[in-house]
Amino acid sequence: MTSGETLFSRAKFPDGTMRTLTVSAGRIAAITVGEVVAKDGQQVVDLGGLLILPGFVEGHIHLDTSFFGGKWISHKPCTNGFDVHERVAFQHQNMAIAEPMDVRARKQLELCIANGATAMRSHVMVDGSVGLKSLETILKVRDEYRDRIDIQLVAFPQSGILKSPGTSDLMDQAIGLGADLVGGLDPASFDRDIEGHLNVVFGIAEKRGVDVDIHLHDAGTLGVFTIEQICDRAVALGMQGRVAVSHAYGLGDVQQDMAKRTADRLAKSGVSIMTNAPGAHNFPPIALLRSAGVTVFSGSDNIRDSWWPYGDGDMLGRATMIGYRSGFYTDQELEAAFDIVTSAGATALRLEGYGLVEGAKADFVVLDAEHVPEAVVSAPKSRAVYKAGKLVARNGKLV
Repeated sequence: MTSGETLFSRAKFPDGTMRTLTVSAGRIAAITVGEVVAKDGQQVVDLGGLLILPGFVEGHIHLDTSFFGGKWISHKPCTNGFDVHERVAFQHQNMAIAEPMDVRARKQLELCIANGATAMRSHVMVDGSVGLKSLETILKVRDEYRDRIDIQLVAFPQSGILKSPGTSDLMDQAIGLGADLVGGLDPASFDRDIEGHLNVVFGIAEKRGVDVDIHLHDAGTLGVFTIEQICDRAVALGMQGRVAVSHAYGLGDVQQDMAKRTADRLAKSGVSIMTNAPGAHNFPPIALLRSAGVTVFSGSDNIRDSWWPYGDGDMLGRATMIGYRSGFYTDQELEAAFDIVTSAGATALRLEGYGLVEGAKADFVVLDAEHVPEAVVSAPKSRAVYKAGKLVARNGKLV
């Protein structure tokens, strides 16, 4: 008897071969080319020759600040271009009139899961303005959805660290409470002290043995200089592969030779870059970074919140956007865009057991496309999402 095992037959892999997956205890026990005769006690799920893909990795999102599914809150523009301080102030105003945080977080989570995300990294505000309340709320929501998606939480100092009294202690407490990573925000332009800001972030990371993911909006050479400082910290503490810089707009502002030098430095220090290819900003040169060996991953970032009214929680659609904005046209380039929202994301988040390989978690998405390049350009919404071999969503709705 092989009770509890499930055979997923007629699964078309990205290379075009038809295979059968044997799933046991939430993991892929075997992958066999062609059909497999079911044994006693095995269930069979016929995938009908549809394309099977690894679960999508939502690498950067904010579960505590989205207004998705609630009352429409009109976007308020900054008084003079883009200003992080002003946007943070708008966010505090809007959250005071929005639905309860747990309600909003569940709606956003379900949106992402229904679109195929099986792993996620969310930044959650931890600073003097909110204390640990937001984190406590999101930790409870995370526990509710633990069977449907794996979630990493970043203690995120949205109001700065040095500018917000008590925040450094709160961030340290946040790790003890259940946050998985320590974050940061624009050490130069927000806190106006790169070394002081990074001392706190990396000090907590070293003390607690956790990874780092820092928001960096600063443009041009200021942003690049900050990246260099972060790379130096990663190497000095032996944290290669455990540090990420989110946004890194400055890499998209500077000349190619400087971007290339910084890319080489990022690769050597094992610091990854997150970009969501935002419409209003220059963003990191993805092809250049990847050619240098830098891990580039992606996320939705803000979904219908105080920063912008867009976002649908679809990482396959995000791959489309990345490819479009990057001028990716060949099959190889489109596959690179897909890698950014899947395998590269898994590398950046250091996910255990990821991918369509024997021994991995049985987390996958099934949809109608000939191959990965077509999936990226068409982003079909009709899809089935499996977590640990169990169907969790179909055609945009949780089951």
